Amino acid sequence: MTSMAHVLDKDGVRLTVEDAVATVTLANPAKRNAQSPALWRALTEAGRSLPGNVRVVVLRGEGKSFSAGLDRQAFTPEGFDGEPSFLDLARGGDAELAAVIAEYQEGFTWWRRPDLITVAAVQGHAIGAGFQLALACDLRVVTEDVQFAMRETSLGLVPDLTGTHPLVGLVGYARALEICVTGRYIHADEAVRTGLANLAVPVEELDSAVTDLVGALLAAPRDAVIETKALLRGASERTYEDQRAAERAGQARRLRDLAGLSD
Repeated sequence: MTSMAHVLDKDGVRLTVEDAVATVTLANPAKRNAQSPALWRALTEAGRSLPGNVRVVVLRGEGKSFSAGLDRQAFTPEGFDGEPSFLDLARGGDAELAAVIAEYQEGFTWWRRPDLITVAAVQGHAIGAGFQLALACDLRVVTEDVQFAMRETSLGLVPDLTGTHPLVGLVGYARALEICVTGRYIHADEAVRTGLANLAVPVEELDSAVTDLVGALLAAPRDAVIETKALLRGASERTYEDQRAAERAGQARRLRDLAGLSD
C-alpha cells in the first residue's frame, strides 16, 4: 500500500514523497516557474527534508515550461523584497559576495548525493537557472518541445548555479563554450544526440516515460546502485588505474555484504 506525503510547499517549491520516490515540483506555472533566492532556499530545504528511504527524486515543473530562469525582478534596481539587489551584491566584499552565491548554489548541489538518483522531467523552456537546475540532476527526460538555453553570458554574467561542471562533462568543452557564449536554444534532438537528455518523448508521454524510468531505476538493489553511482561519478577525475582500484574496492564491499560478512 503506497501513501503520498506532502512534506513541503513554499516559495514555489512542492515536495511530495511516495515510498522510495520523492517528487520536487516547481509550482508557479503563471510565471513559467521563474526562480528567485526564496525558491533556491526552498530547494535546499526540500533536499534536507527527504526521508532516509528515498532512492529516486523526480524534479518537474508545472505548466507549459519547466523553468524560464531567473525572475526578471532580479534585474530591477530594487531586486526582490528582503534580498540583496545585484547592486548591493556588487558593493559587498569578496567573502560576503561568495557566501551569498554559495547559499544560492546550495539548492542545486544535493541532487548529486551518492545515495539518490535524480531525474529531471523537462518540458518547454529550461532557460538559464532552469537549464542549470535540470543539469543538477543525474538524468534528464525531455519533451519534444524542450528548449534549453544558457542566457547568463548574454546578460554580462556567468552561469553560477553549478551548471558549468555537468555541462562540460556531458557535451565537452568546445560545445559547452559555444552553448554558453551564444545563448542559443538546444532542442530535443540535439539534447539527446549530445547526451544532455537521456530520452525525448511527446509532451503527453512525459509522465509515463518518467514513471517507467523510475521503476527501472528502483529494480536494482539500493547498495549496488549507490556504489555504481559513486564509481561513475568519480571516473572522470580518476586515472584508469585508480578507477580499476575503485572498482575492486567497491566490488569487495558488495561481495562481503552479499555474503553477510560486512560490518
